[in-house]
Amino acid sequence: MRLSRKQLSTSIGFTLLCMSVVPCTSALAGERAFNVPSSEAGTALPAFARQAGVQIVAPGELLASVRTPAVQGRLETRVALRQMLAGTGLQVVADDGDTITLTSARPLTAALAGPVPGGAVIAQEAPAAATPQSEVNELDTVTVTTGARGIQRTVSESPTPIDVIGSAELEKTGRPGLLSALNDLVPSFNMPAKSGNGTSYVIATGGLRGLNPDHTLVLVNGKRRHRTASINIAGIVGRGSVPVDMSLIPVSAVDHIEVLRDGAAAQYGSDAIAGVINIILKSDAEGGKVDLMWGQNIDRADGDTTNGSVGKGFALGEDGFLYLAADAKYQQASNRAVPVADSYPLYYPVNGQPDPREGTADRLITHNYGQPWQKGANVSYNAELGLGDDLRAYSFATYSRRLSDLEWSFRNPNAINTIAELYPDGYSPILRIDETDYEFTAGLKGLWGAWDWDLATSYGSNASEREGLHTLNASLGPNSPTEFYLGKLISTDWTNSFDITRGVTLAGRPLQVSLGLQHRYEEYEIEAGEPSSYAAGDYVYPAGHPRAGQAPAPGAQGAITFQPDEAGSLDRHSGAAYADFTWDVADSVSLGLAGRYESFDDSAGDTAVGKFTARWAITPEFALRGAASTGFRAPTLAQALYAATNSSWRTLANGDRELFLAKTLPVDSDAALALGAKPLTPEESTNISLGFTYNPTRNLALSVDAYQIDLDDRISMTGYITGAAVTDILTTAGVVGVDSAQYFTNAIDTRTKGVDVVATWRMGLGDFGRVNWNLGYNYNKTDITRIADNPAALESLGSSYELFDRASRGYLSRTPRTKLLLGGNWALGDFSLNVRVNRFGAFDVLENVAANDEHVDAKWITDLEASYALTERLTWTVGGNNIFNQYPKNIGVVASTGSGYYVTSVPYGFTGGSYYTKLTYTF
Repeated sequence: MRLSRKQLSTSIGFTLLCMSVVPCTSALAGERAFNVPSSEAGTALPAFARQAGVQIVAPGELLASVRTPAVQGRLETRVALRQMLAGTGLQVVADDGDTITLTSARPLTAALAGPVPGGAVIAQEAPAAATPQSEVNELDTVTVTTGARGIQRTVSESPTPIDVIGSAELEKTGRPGLLSALNDLVPSFNMPAKSGNGTSYVIATGGLRGLNPDHTLVLVNGKRRHRTASINIAGIVGRGSVPVDMSLIPVSAVDHIEVLRDGAAAQYGSDAIAGVINIILKSDAEGGKVDLMWGQNIDRADGDTTNGSVGKGFALGEDGFLYLAADAKYQQASNRAVPVADSYPLYYPVNGQPDPREGTADRLITHNYGQPWQKGANVSYNAELGLGDDLRAYSFATYSRRLSDLEWSFRNPNAINTIAELYPDGYSPILRIDETDYEFTAGLKGLWGAWDWDLATSYGSNASEREGLHTLNASLGPNSPTEFYLGKLISTDWTNSFDITRGVTLAGRPLQVSLGLQHRYEEYEIEAGEPSSYAAGDYVYPAGHPRAGQAPAPGAQGAITFQPDEAGSLDRHSGAAYADFTWDVADSVSLGLAGRYESFDDSAGDTAVGKFTARWAITPEFALRGAASTGFRAPTLAQALYAATNSSWRTLANGDRELFLAKTLPVDSDAALALGAKPLTPEESTNISLGFTYNPTRNLALSVDAYQIDLDDRISMTGYITGAAVTDILTTAGVVGVDSAQYFTNAIDTRTKGVDVVATWRMGLGDFGRVNWNLGYNYNKTDITRIADNPAALESLGSSYELFDRASRGYLSRTPRTKLLLGGNWALGDFSLNVRVNRFGAFDVLENVAANDEHVDAKWITDLEASYALTERLTWTVGGNNIFNQYPKNIGVVASTGSGYYVTSVPYGFTGGSYYTKLTYTF
């Protein structure tokens, strides 16, 4: 059928013209300079044709709905075209030397558009032979940039394992935040429901391959993201880590997430030992979406959570975009404690008999055995604008504010740190954490000769302010304040980078060359709290009081206080240079080599690391891949500087708990040095991985990857070093009133072994719609291969003193040994059903007294979600997480608190199932 130009401009969208065609054996041969920005295919393909000097015939129906990635630099034409078509569903089916014919891997009801004399276009039915759909892997259309600089490859073409999680998958988890969603979707990612006590409960932690959260580098649009200021000081999973808090990025802003499950320090720098999580923000120039969600727990109908989000795209100029996003969350507290026994005394006896108030007191004294109260909001933008043929400007930023209330253990009316004049019926201190977080990135990118270049600067900051509410400093007596300012932590990170890349030809084959420089400035600061929060008053209980003559403990109760001698700041500069090469030595073989040198101006010193990757496609369906690399993680400034005084619980031999006053010491303090501390040095790793990908049909993909990570000089927190001799050492060093201390040190080597399995299958059901199935499996085991000998300062005290007690060693492997994810999404017209079954494997909880160890059994957790399109723009969703209301193993209640029933570090939580409903409006 022949169409007029006017008809074609409406139904097909563009006309492709031949521009300065150069005769050759194939139109895809030869190297040229390309500068084609990311845009709709209807704009990008004509530009590519002009720059390549070819004619292109393409299917008209998809061109208005397909967006092609940018292609820049001097590349072999066929390599450039491959990059442009990756992920679009288009492929080359004919090349006669002057004209390239494209077709679609997706079913088409429309026609192909082709040039005729005079530049007109003919719409014609696509011949069956021209669409070899049986040979196209429909799953192999998602492109990634993480792990291969300068080249966009599909997931199965990557030489190292990558998971790509789209925004729709994130939203279908029903989870409020990126970390919780990743825990449900990535088999090698584990996030404990509660990583530890105190502030560790608020720090959103999650790690790859059984390592700490700060062993994974987090990027946003390929740029390094700053860390949180809060350190996981009392954690039992990821203990002592200083992670990036991904929960402070709006989910509504995320287009997709690329999870590189392999060491990549040689490519991206410090922290990328376990892998890289690259969060790609939305770049839509139009349209938007609004989500409103509410849910609560099945048991006790508590933990009500309300979430709202909105995102909207705007066009900037002719080829730019601005995408704005925001979300907000309000989470009420949940609690799984039970009332303490009637026989447990809360009050002092009266004349040798129980106080009459015992019979009427509220014996549910613990209200913090569950999720804390929290509210917060995140906003962001992502923008890009063309400034000319060879220059583009871009910028993106996030801003967050979050309040969290942590209710500490109940102080009974008969406790030594309770003042009856202030709290006659006891009290539960509250620690309020007020966080402000922001990051701003701006840059320019363009073409300089044959080089594609990118110059960027990023500045990020996280400030964590602490307040003590509903508490007291008992040593000040009845005149004690009940609210205190406890201090503030501030972490900032300023990164400047310059990256260049180009495609060249080596031995007749395409070679991508990428080079770069980076400078970072980091600063960490601790501000002291008000004096009354840590003061040691002279109050003693008066005559007639059951504790007459005794002095209560100093300092605000239920607080982590920062005292003047703990305040201060550290800063450092670091510089890095890297080179990264990817060479397609044959159509079926690709090799990669990367090296990085990084220098710090503190005790982290200088580090050089490297990485080698290889992929061999033995057949079009089956490919082997592997990698070997060295890596490093520089100690964070927080780990070097952090100091605080806090009350903490320890388990006694009889299983009961006692409260004790402990201090975390900076590694360069006199007290820490007296206990054997040394300056921190970088952790060093060796990563080896080997695996394969298998894509037997267009609807099935499978990958299996085994790995081993040797991590030397691992930075860990010591256990609490306790005893009379330690108290004497601390007192001599000027630390008085404290009977336990801990500090950071490089003293452990570990070996982590595991395997990842990921499979995806798309199944058509004819009139009954389509089902997408996915499977993920991870096996992971970490062993300690070396523990450094006690420093001389401790060795001289006797064998009962050790840096890492049994419980501290157990923290390194307190995650499920296995994790299995099974999921299916069925779509039929306006209805969709999403089911996800996760099996979290067993693990052991080690305590200092072996008799108190616990074995946590494996659990199957089932999530279900159903959605229905009420109108073209409005969708209603109902769902439930852990719909069978599974709990972790019951390990028995702590008699004095009514809590402690469960191992709280399990990934699926200890508050049972929950349900939710959501409305989504698109525009």
